[in-house]
Formats: sequence, structure tokens, C-alpha cells
Amino acid sequence: MRIIGIDPGLATTGFAILDLEKRQKKLISCGVIRTQKGLGLPERLSEIYKDLQSILLEHKPKFCSIEQLFFSKNVTTGIQVAHARGVVLFALHEHGIQITEVTPSALKRAITGNGNADKKAMQKMVMLELNLSEPPKPDDAADAVSLALYLASIIR
Repeated sequence: MRIIGIDPGLATTGFAILDLEKRQKKLISCGVIRTQKGLGLPERLSEIYKDLQSILLEHKPKFCSIEQLFFSKNVTTGIQVAHARGVVLFALHEHGIQITEVTPSALKRAITGNGNADKKAMQKMVMLELNLSEPPKPDDAADAVSLALYLASIIR
């Protein structure tokens, strides 16, 4: 079973492709979609959509885990992430991919056992779970890997 985890953002959208076979998890690919600073919002959203389309066509995931939108201080950043998240959800829907949303605290709790875990604790657990020698880079890709692992843990 193929899973994609997506950490949406306007400047950087993290993604991770994970295979789940007989309770074994294998990281197939992870990385980021970057948009060019200075472009208008429509152009940046189009870039996210086109790049995500390519990833979905290449890897053909059946399930996706994406973080629910949460922001408390920077409303402007939250709105930009919401735009990117909308484009991601649309692309996933177009491909018939089943979407699971998770809150940041539920994700942290599922991966580390602590809903207030920091990034370092999350990366350590991702490395242990997938037998990696170092955490995925950059951070947005690592976050996407944790989202894919979350989904793998609940759809067994």
C-alpha cells in the first residue's frame, strides 16, 4: 500500500512517499516542492499544483495524511498555508486519494507518545521507525515523513 504524507506551505511543501507491506514500512521518496519568492500567489499555487501532480502520477499513492491547519500568532502565514493546502487537497481529490487529516498534537502523540514533542524528538522517532542513519532533510520533508508514518500506524 502506498501512502503520501504532505506538509503544505506556500514557499515549501514537504512530501514523503511510504510503502506499507506486511507491517513493514519503507521510505520510497521524500523532498519538497519550492515556489519562487517574488511570484504572485496564483503563480506559486500553480507551481505547487503542477509539481504535486507529477509526484502523484509517478508514485500513485492511494492514501494521504495531511496536517490540519493550525495557527495562533501569524495570521498572514496561516492564510498563505491555507491557500497551499487547498491546492493540495484539490490535487489529491482529483486523483481519488483518500485523505486523512491530523492535528499537530495528535501527530506528535502518535509518533512520540507526547503531544507536545519538539522537532528533535519527532526526527529521532522517524529515524528509529524507518531505520534511517539521519533525519530526512529539509525539515518540511521530515514533517511529511512523520505524517506518512502516522497514517501507516492507523490503517494497518
